[in-house]
Amino acid sequence: MTSWTLLPTHRDWLARHGEGLLAFGRRTPYPGGGAAWLADDGSPWLDRGVETWITARTAHVYSIGTLLGVPGCRPVAQAALAGLTGRLRDEEHGGWYPAVAADGTPAPDKTAYAHAFVVLAASSATAAGLAGADRLLADALAVFEKRFWDEDAGKAVDTWDTTFTTLDPYRGINANMHTVEAFLAAADVTGERVWLERAARIGAFAAHAAAGNGWRLPEHFDEGWNPLPELNADRPDDKFKPYGATVGHGLEWARLLLHLEAAGAEGADWLAAAQGLFDRATTDGWAVDGADGFVYTTDWSGAPVVRDRMHWVAAEAIGAAAALGQRTGEPEYGDWYAKVWDYVERSVVDHEHGSWHHQLSPENVPVDTVWPGKADIYHAYQATLIPRLPLTPSLTTAIARGLLR
Repeated sequence: MTSWTLLPTHRDWLARHGEGLLAFGRRTPYPGGGAAWLADDGSPWLDRGVETWITARTAHVYSIGTLLGVPGCRPVAQAALAGLTGRLRDEEHGGWYPAVAADGTPAPDKTAYAHAFVVLAASSATAAGLAGADRLLADALAVFEKRFWDEDAGKAVDTWDTTFTTLDPYRGINANMHTVEAFLAAADVTGERVWLERAARIGAFAAHAAAGNGWRLPEHFDEGWNPLPELNADRPDDKFKPYGATVGHGLEWARLLLHLEAAGAEGADWLAAAQGLFDRATTDGWAVDGADGFVYTTDWSGAPVVRDRMHWVAAEAIGAAAALGQRTGEPEYGDWYAKVWDYVERSVVDHEHGSWHHQLSPENVPVDTVWPGKADIYHAYQATLIPRLPLTPSLTTAIARGLLR
């Protein structure tokens, strides 16, 4: 069977699906700047306030829409940027709050996760030529370098208090994964190789840590970067720090390592690591309890822990399969790609209201215990782009250079 990614008809379908996702999210602008969490029908949940990670991901996605000439995307991206330069920014202590409540109260702490997405948003907005984006990018990189980059460790720390006085001893692979994504984007936009080199240091750590643990990547660490394998065993479905191995992160890392390789990074056998992570994630995660879809997490033997299906895991499986297929030409990755898209179209896409159901039960029935509503379109939208792009440069820069097929 010809790989779907090579078929012009499939690429046309991806483009149409992506345009539908952009249309679904068009109501996300929050009054006064920022992006709202979206309900099942795409209406904004204004009472939830504004979160930096959603706002930044919205700026990233709609900057891409702007580059593609999709009408209506520039105002959405610009509104999200206004949130990052306005209410979400801490003018007193620097950096960005993780969120601001509807009554204007900032959430405590400063997180690498949120700041990585600010770098990604500013990079994409700069590539799209949005007003104020270049200044935002310079500021975001300066804050990240000063507060979150640990040069000795070659990785990002995770959480400060609001005033940047006390650093939490926890270290996390999730924030570092998105730091790799952000640094790759920043390297392409700024032309400064230091960001690629730092992304490579993080990626090499992840590749080696996964290889030493049967390709089940440890998620949580102490301040010395010693694994904490039992962290959150009492609340295994945590949104950002779940217990055990996170299947979707294995898939996401598989793709990111191939982007590092394609960009000329050094530090690991990127392809071997990507294949190891992908094989482990698909073996442990796909349809292991009798129904299609990926379980959310497993224990360290590979047994399912949280069996609900999260939409972003399927999206990352699509991206990883497309990247590995492009890199190797091996038909098994094309088979995985088609299999997961068939599942997404059948079970995850909401054909009534639009976008993708963010969480499904083990029986593939929509539920909302972890992810109520449809927070944003970031993962789903990128799944429509990655199969049509080269492995380097990063997404927005590649689109800006006219490389989207």
